[in-house]
Amino acid sequence: MFIAYMTASMPSFLFRFSLVILLTWVVFLPSEAQDTVFYNLGSPHHTVVTHLQNLQVNDYHPSIAGKAFDQQEISPEDASKLAIQLKQIWDGEGILIAVDLIPLEPNHIDSITGQHIYIVASKYPEIYLKKVDQKWIYPSSTFIAIDQIHSRIYPFGVDFLVNLLPRGLGNHQYWRLKLWQYLGIALFLVFGYLFFRAFTLVFDKFLIRLAHRLGYSKVVEKFVEPVARPVSLLFLFVLWLILLPMLQFPVMASKYIATALKTTMPFFGVMIFYALADVLSLYFQRLASLTNSTMDDQLIPIIRRSMKVFVVIIGMLFILHNLDVNITALLAGLSIGGLALALAAQETLKNFFGSIMIFLDRPFQIGDWISSDGVDGTVEEVGFRSTRIRTFRNSVTSVPNGRLADQTIDNHGLRVYRRFNTQLAITYDTPVNAISAFVEGLKKIVVEHPNTRKDYYEIHLNEMASSSLNILFYIFFKVPSWSDELACRHQILLEILKLAEALDVRFAFPTQTLHMETFPGQSSLTPESFQDMETIRKNLDTYFESKSKN
Repeated sequence: MFIAYMTASMPSFLFRFSLVILLTWVVFLPSEAQDTVFYNLGSPHHTVVTHLQNLQVNDYHPSIAGKAFDQQEISPEDASKLAIQLKQIWDGEGILIAVDLIPLEPNHIDSITGQHIYIVASKYPEIYLKKVDQKWIYPSSTFIAIDQIHSRIYPFGVDFLVNLLPRGLGNHQYWRLKLWQYLGIALFLVFGYLFFRAFTLVFDKFLIRLAHRLGYSKVVEKFVEPVARPVSLLFLFVLWLILLPMLQFPVMASKYIATALKTTMPFFGVMIFYALADVLSLYFQRLASLTNSTMDDQLIPIIRRSMKVFVVIIGMLFILHNLDVNITALLAGLSIGGLALALAAQETLKNFFGSIMIFLDRPFQIGDWISSDGVDGTVEEVGFRSTRIRTFRNSVTSVPNGRLADQTIDNHGLRVYRRFNTQLAITYDTPVNAISAFVEGLKKIVVEHPNTRKDYYEIHLNEMASSSLNILFYIFFKVPSWSDELACRHQILLEILKLAEALDVRFAFPTQTLHMETFPGQSSLTPESFQDMETIRKNLDTYFESKSKN
């Protein structure tokens, strides 16, 4: 929403921003002053005042200002030129020299070097004052630096705009502004608008069309098109910041206009990288689709949100830096506050690092059936704080990641085989031959079933219990899900019942019987073997022949 609003209102935004710059210039333009001459080189403070005060609009004495420079190796005319260049550097960069804070001590010693020097502006430590024969002056070692910095700040020269109009006409002043400066502002706005339109047109006509041809239409419509105008505005503001010194505004006006430009540029950078985070996450999503793990798919939204938060934080730091806020001190203060916050929110941090360990170790993935500390269900989502598990009651349980990372996790979803372990209880009166045939038939059922493990299973007469003979039936299914496992169990159990029916094998009930072997006038209760071995083998073969025909 924010990006769409900003990109839709860019032309009006340019107009309003230009109006703010013009009003800022008028407000901070110094009023006319009295023509006075000041000359004193006895301390760093007096030398800087001598240099700057004698180069004011209504107090212009460049020859006096040039005396602040060492004239042993250069002529007075060259010294005056250097004085003007240094003043233009301060004004063009918007560097306000706090004269009241400059030392008045004639024997001032720099605390770092231990010498009689004073750095005027921390941004340019190569430009400094030095005490020479009881006078504080700019030494010859600073002259080359002043010339190089001036050439960088004014690549087209300071008189480029002045020479566009005749000298007499261009210097006419209207409402605190000279005519050539009005012309310069108009040229900047017109050139900026044309640059903005041309860059946007190139972006739309070539880059976006190229992306459409390469098959990235979805990316272009959602992410690339909203970035076109912020990118062009970012380049435009950088260009304006480079050309701003050519207007030769006073230092206060240049300072606030440059600050406004520097503060606005990070907003466009945030808009650009905010949209690029979606493009990058779309690329990661395509890579995640090539893997079998579903944890990667869950990780993509978290990465996208993290990148966007990181972009916003970096943008805020750039804005604060451009507002001359001490970022180092701010981060140090935040680190101390962060320590206190970490102590108060240690559980939250524990869950956060637990989530990182889950993503790195991957004990499970989305869709796996897991059991841990009484929670049994399917993993639906893994977040920064907790993992959501859909239980088999269809409820959702949120388990903190810190606790989950410390617990034993039984991942049923990673099973290659699913075990089926049961006891088949048959009656004690079942003949031995029938038991042997029944066990043999059970093994054959397992071998013939398509979804059972053939290389390992255990089927044996295992226990003589109190009311039954127990046959161990221990097999494995090779199926992907619990539903498939239940279906296979159903099929196997039906085959067991059919086999028992064919062999006249009866299943026992958990009962107690008072058995009397003999009783006067009654025959024995123990049944005799109702089938001989030949008949049992014949019935077993008949059962599987009929099963194969079906």
